Amino acid sequence: MIHYTLVCEAEHTFEGWFRSSADFDAQAAKGFVACPTCGSTSVGRGLMAPAVQSAKAKDEREEAAKRQSVMMPDPAQKMMLEAMREIRKKVTENATYVGERFAEEARKMHHGEIEHQGIYGEATSEEAAALTEEGVEFQPLPVLPEERN
Repeated sequence: MIHYTLVCEAEHTFEGWFRSSADFDAQAAKGFVACPTCGSTSVGRGLMAPAVQSAKAKDEREEAAKRQSVMMPDPAQKMMLEAMREIRKKVTENATYVGERFAEEARKMHHGEIEHQGIYGEATSEEAAALTEEGVEFQPLPVLPEERN
């Protein structure tokens, strides 16, 4: 990615990121690059200082990165995550896991073919959409961060 300082015909400056110099040229020629201040599509590249750094600056940046601590989530985020964990725990403790048969079992309960009970499992997005169209009530379980690792 290339970072450019851009200037419109009214001399407003702004920034833009492009895949390549040719990508900027093509977008600018088609009028896809517009000034956020005045809307002008007559935009060109402004003067830019090259990003040159000394070996000392590079060493200092690498050292700072090593010392940097892990950011803690804010308290509201932490509370929300704990609430999601609690919801998931309650459901898994009090409902029956039906695996990939979730949509089929939910549909049977909805139509009165089997007794209503708490279930959880997996459904494809197509199955979930079909259940919604049929009026079957369900809620997805929250996906927790540790499940994605």
